Amino acid sequence: MDRRRFVIGTAVSALAVAPAFAQEAFPSHAITIVNAFPPGGLNDIVTRPLASAMEPILKQPVVVETKAGAAGQVGAQFAASAKPDGYTLLSHNTGISGYAEVDKLFVRPVKVTRAHFIPLARIIADPVLLLVNETQPYKTLQEFIAGAKANPDTLVFSSGGLYGASHLPLAYLEKATGPLRLRHLPTNGGGPAIVAILGNNAQVTTQTISATLPHIKAGKLRPLANFAGTRSKVLPDVPTLKELGYDVEYYLWVGIFAPRGTPAEIVTTLRGAIGKAVQSSEFQTALANAGQELAYLDGPEFQKFWDVDGARTDEAVIAIGRQG
Repeated sequence: MDRRRFVIGTAVSALAVAPAFAQEAFPSHAITIVNAFPPGGLNDIVTRPLASAMEPILKQPVVVETKAGAAGQVGAQFAASAKPDGYTLLSHNTGISGYAEVDKLFVRPVKVTRAHFIPLARIIADPVLLLVNETQPYKTLQEFIAGAKANPDTLVFSSGGLYGASHLPLAYLEKATGPLRLRHLPTNGGGPAIVAILGNNAQVTTQTISATLPHIKAGKLRPLANFAGTRSKVLPDVPTLKELGYDVEYYLWVGIFAPRGTPAEIVTTLRGAIGKAVQSSEFQTALANAGQELAYLDGPEFQKFWDVDGARTDEAVIAIGRQG
């Protein structure tokens, strides 16, 4: 064989197999989890200790980067357009489910759909309460419903943003009770919505137990009903909506997602790391200190849950209609 032809042929063969040998094991550098909500909120409280617990498992830094705005849409859009290589993940909540339906409602291009993401794990599912300011006369849900209907467009309802995770529960409730005719005060997150009701700029809100328990214990907020399927251990005197005759169940959950197109083997690695991290004593302690309980679902189970929960969210968005 001609030596020159042999050398060229050998070089071509080497190039052909080079990618297989050059492919880096995952992960080979830092992973970023995009938090779509402001610091100090539920996603932040859950995601930071999770990231810390994942680091020794993956043997790489896991960094939390906040990209808040538009009830979580800013962070969701950023993560959806990220390279699907496992190095950019998303921490989001219940509100992610309805973005496409909101865009359709306003007849604008759909930017983010549930199909843009691969669910890796659900971490928590925090029960939501219907709360009124301490100055309000309502002691029961029935009194509140009667008062709201008797005085339409008087009571102000504060939420963390239009069509967000603390706005949707009102649509669920009104589907069961009929229109309550509350004035809506959308804010930039659950924290500001709670500040609004504490200052009596709003008189009613739907927020999680963990976020409002100190204010309930201090007598500043009065819980009228629990959206969970069962009564809370820390608020055993607060009845569930189901107990009161309304077929409503709703949780503010936090989940971790990867962009669509992320390779299956990387998804498997990430799911395994999250599954181990949530069982670590470090993470369990952080959850307990935040007043949270683990409600973990692995990717496939989370997908099944999300399919059902997402369909209900679409219905809620349609029921709310165009606002803002």
